[in-house]
Amino acid sequence: MKKNNSSVEGPDGLVYTARLPLSSATLNWLADLIRGRLKKIGSRWRALPAGNIATIVLAVLRCDQRPGDLAGGNGVHRTTVTRWVREVVGLLAARAPRLDRALKKIARMGGGIVLLDGSVIRTRRRTGKENRKNYSGKNKCHGLLVIALTDDRGRLLWISAARPGRTSEITACRHDQLTAKLRAAGLGAIADLGFVGLDDSDPGADPAVITGYKAARNRPLTRGQKLSKTALAAVRGPVEHGFAHLKNWRVLGKVRTDPKWATALVRALLVLTNREVAR
Repeated sequence: MKKNNSSVEGPDGLVYTARLPLSSATLNWLADLIRGRLKKIGSRWRALPAGNIATIVLAVLRCDQRPGDLAGGNGVHRTTVTRWVREVVGLLAARAPRLDRALKKIARMGGGIVLLDGSVIRTRRRTGKENRKNYSGKNKCHGLLVIALTDDRGRLLWISAARPGRTSEITACRHDQLTAKLRAAGLGAIADLGFVGLDDSDPGADPAVITGYKAARNRPLTRGQKLSKTALAAVRGPVEHGFAHLKNWRVLGKVRTDPKWATALVRALLVLTNREVAR
């Protein structure tokens, strides 16, 4: 009896076509960026043209497609797709704005405030003591904390380095010297109650970070404080839209890669998000 060990779907497998919910302008811009990189390093050959490489990378980032599936559908190896993704993420992350430059740009444009918020990006749970620091007691999950600034329209201006999930938002901001750089640029930031206590300036000085009021068990909020809290909540609404645009990239649904690489990933997605939102 002759054994037939070939796969049911045939030697080449099945290939399907899917829609990528991004603009052609973003695809063309990324392809030109890849071509410039290849010209700079003197690389004369790649397995696929720059436009196809850009499409594959965007499919991984936007739709969280598995590199092995994309590799099989395009006739390349899985490690080749992974290398392309890391190369393009590095190119994009290098174009992400620095904190001081982003604040100075807002000040030159006549802006007076920025919106401040933090979010936890979920990561795959790993075993061992090294992963314990990634557990966020506030969000009850393993993840990495990132701090972001947006303008009053919700456009992302800057994203911090990814830090362990147990890090508090105030600690992350102090590590980046956020309040000092806000004062240097002549700007103020509006934040939620998670940032109460960040601005420890003199009582007579103008605050660099404006937050609402916290109620205590023996000290309820006055009517004026409640109105102020409601007004601030309405003003800082656009920062939630900024994070929503960022998390439209499904690769952030649950980061499966090395957490140290997550900083470059979120900064690369900031650049792509601004390209999509501004078109």
